Amino acid sequence: MSQAALCIPILPPAISRAVQVLPLLPLSLSLTAYSRRVAKNHPSLFRRLGDYGHARFILDPTDLPFVIYLEPNGGAPRVTVRRRSVTADGEARIAGPLAALLGLVHGAYDGDALFFSRDLVVEGDTAAALALRNAVDDAELDLAEEIGGMSGPLAKPLHRLIGFIEGRTGVFLSRPEEVAPW
Repeated sequence: MSQAALCIPILPPAISRAVQVLPLLPLSLSLTAYSRRVAKNHPSLFRRLGDYGHARFILDPTDLPFVIYLEPNGGAPRVTVRRRSVTADGEARIAGPLAALLGLVHGAYDGDALFFSRDLVVEGDTAAALALRNAVDDAELDLAEEIGGMSGPLAKPLHRLIGFIEGRTGVFLSRPEEVAPW
């Protein structure tokens, strides 16, 4: 086991089994709506994808019983969640623990270090995966802030809950410099 693997939280199998019964269509629709909000707030992210703005990305949180297919569609993204059948022919597949994938989005983990330590696996169209990584790095996304922006009057309690979850699990749900001890 690599040193980086020792620092990356892995979801307990009980959580993975619990989410296995979730219906995937509502999750897909929710993630699509969420990604469209991100697209609206960060249009440069999709412009930065360039030639890969219509590529298909497979995000594979290895500690969950499903994979996430992301199709940027030039700024009108669509997200589909499917059970574990994964192929990466002509697609970019990025696999690793959920905490590592979220940590990459938030700039908490170095993608190169995770890749070379084999805590992160990139398969298929690696040029598309690199374009996605660069676009996400440049956008400096904070997924918790995006959720808070959608929450209206529940934003403040939600931020406290997110801070509590981050503190208890070590999973980055927001950018590290934005994490406040609520």
